[in-house]
Amino acid sequence: MTLFALTFVFGVWVLQQQAVLPSPFWSFALLPLALLLFVLRGVGSPAGWLSRRILMVVLAMAAGFFWATGVAQYRLSDTLPHDLEGKDIQVIGVVAGMPQLQDGGARFEFDVEQVLTADAVVPTHISLAQRDNTFFGNKSEALLATVQPFHAGERWQLHVKLTQPHGILNPYGFDFESWALERNIRATGYIRKNADNRLITNFVMRPGYIVEVARERIRERMRHVLGNAPCAGILQALAIGDDKAISTADWQVFLRTGVNHLISISGLHITMLSGLAFTLVLMIWRRVEWLVLRVPARKAAIVVGAVVAMLYALIAGFSVPTQRTLYMLSVFAIALWSGRHVSIARVLAYALLLVVFLDPWAVLAPGFWLSFGAVAIITYALGGRLQRPHWLRESISTQWAVTLGLIPLLLVLFQQFSLISPVANAIAIPLVSLVVVPLTLLGALSPFDWALHLAHWVMNWGLEGLRWLSAFPLSTWQQHAPPAWTLPVAILGILWILLPRGFPMRWLGLAGLLPMFLLIPPVPAVGAMRVTVLDVGQGLSVVVKTASHALLYDAGPKYSAQNDSGSRIVVPYLRATGVSSLDGFVISHDDLDHSGGAPSVLAQVPVSWVLSSLPDTSDKLINVKHIRCFAGQRWVWDDVHFELISPEYTSYGDAAVTDNNRSCVLRVSSRFGSILLPGDIEKQAEANMVSNNPEIFASDVIVAPHHGSKTSSTQDFIAAVHPSIVVFAMGYRNRFGHPNVLIANRYAEMNARAYRSDDDGAITLDFASERGIAITRSRVADKRYWHAD
Repeated sequence: MTLFALTFVFGVWVLQQQAVLPSPFWSFALLPLALLLFVLRGVGSPAGWLSRRILMVVLAMAAGFFWATGVAQYRLSDTLPHDLEGKDIQVIGVVAGMPQLQDGGARFEFDVEQVLTADAVVPTHISLAQRDNTFFGNKSEALLATVQPFHAGERWQLHVKLTQPHGILNPYGFDFESWALERNIRATGYIRKNADNRLITNFVMRPGYIVEVARERIRERMRHVLGNAPCAGILQALAIGDDKAISTADWQVFLRTGVNHLISISGLHITMLSGLAFTLVLMIWRRVEWLVLRVPARKAAIVVGAVVAMLYALIAGFSVPTQRTLYMLSVFAIALWSGRHVSIARVLAYALLLVVFLDPWAVLAPGFWLSFGAVAIITYALGGRLQRPHWLRESISTQWAVTLGLIPLLLVLFQQFSLISPVANAIAIPLVSLVVVPLTLLGALSPFDWALHLAHWVMNWGLEGLRWLSAFPLSTWQQHAPPAWTLPVAILGILWILLPRGFPMRWLGLAGLLPMFLLIPPVPAVGAMRVTVLDVGQGLSVVVKTASHALLYDAGPKYSAQNDSGSRIVVPYLRATGVSSLDGFVISHDDLDHSGGAPSVLAQVPVSWVLSSLPDTSDKLINVKHIRCFAGQRWVWDDVHFELISPEYTSYGDAAVTDNNRSCVLRVSSRFGSILLPGDIEKQAEANMVSNNPEIFASDVIVAPHHGSKTSSTQDFIAAVHPSIVVFAMGYRNRFGHPNVLIANRYAEMNARAYRSDDDGAITLDFASERGIAITRSRVADKRYWHAD
């Protein structure tokens, strides 16, 4: 069973790496394999046994592959036609999930029951935003002026504008389209202001909606009792799995100390809570004679423990870790009820198979690998012992095994792991699982406010301790993303290290880990450079790497009060590609779509200096050497030349010059080509550059000024640059209409090849060969079958 489960999961994983879904007709190839396996079942020779095993592996892998294919084909068939994107559509449906509050509004999942607009086709499950849009100061009539309180289980008639799921796509970054497909979100959009929008039914009685209503009421009770208390968001995450209210600073503490697995609903919490219920019922039941005569105490305790685990998993949102734990506990409960002994390996295999069978996209979630990996490591390291050790030694051994065993996965998935996690977890696990979680649930599900206040006091005390631990200089190891092939080698090394005491030379397992640490990503040669225009949505961020230096030009937008492209995109990309510090950081100007991510970058990455047009008093320039940018500044790194073309130094005293026209315009040139990064300059700045010295900024590549706006890219400016390649950096179906059709045509008339971040994802340009500039587009290089064409 274990081998079948592993190969089935491998087949599912292989399918999720495909750029195009195969035809489901290939699944008929399973029939002759199954028939052959049936024929060989009676062959008792060693050759027959080996043949059966091989056939079973092939059959299981093929079954996983084609099962995932069928599920994907079915889900992708429920889609929004391209010609309906951005159109006003009237629908009736039910708020399917607990609304998530965000800056200026809310977002929630919505089950479409009826489409009122003639000839319109809308997916059955969509995600809707409803906001006043005040975060960026926009008062668009297309959006509601005030936030209408939506609640789970309500049936509404709404006017909406939708698009197909389309997210930003960068190397080593989050794939929104994969996430949306797993949750069956087949369109996203927003609610339009319309007099016909109305509430039809206060509550629709369906099991899924009942659970979401319960979760929302628990959240509202906790907010009422705790208000804006510092750890209120953490308790909310522990109770109902909603971690949106946890601050970015607290998440950083949890990541540095390696306890982040405890903060969202952990399988450990469910196990502990189920165990407490089991123990309590067992103690009471065996003391009541008439209860014992009807049902044995142990069986009654098993049922109650399983029910408690199920209820907590549902209230928690039924995430992958909760599913894995619930399925494992269910198998154990069935085995104990029937009086059978079931090995932990078989239980884990059943849970693994069930999770992937029900959700083939679970193999794409980091939590899937970390949760199953942790249990598998504990089973391997501590299983099969002749005598159970002392509880303290067992706890230390368990923490050592998990910490060491998860290092390869953490480096591949996040490029970091906590060096102090054994100490932090030794304190946090009993504190959170045995004290904070029970108190939080008691207070959330009962009128006892004191329980929530006490849970908050304990959690706040624990958080202070974690902050103290995270402040240690070497609390976290961070590095580049290791090559994929080093993962299985490292896992073999870990398995060798964790062999029982007495096996010779266990230290040799460390050799399996060395490639992950020692093999660094390739860097450009002297005189060459690699330029990556990151996909940050409606904004700009460009990374320039030479042989031994790295420069960041702009840091992309700020998406919300606690969310920006610096922490979400730029920093993970820099870390994964081996950039541990920046030799220079140019912030072209102070617009949020260019500078919004700068504070996060400066907080998480050492930066030698910042060159910008921002005032020295800007709150984005704290604790960093700042230099005003102006035309004529230049430097050379590894035979690659950097030169500022604009603005003129005198522009800083001219109030008539706008922030856009004061953008730092940077030209970078190498032996193999050059690129011009003009920020958001407009016609006036372009005219000044052309009139001053047009020869100095001619370039092979240009990132279109102001994202391709009609306010920029004049005919004379394009002629002076004379690019062979133009890159438009902007968001998918952005409200500004970038790039303007007239501007795009101007570049086309100059025979410039056009690339767009909304269509191509991150765009990497390698200036490394006389044969030309090599271009890599993320949506081509990393294409998966769910990515929009």
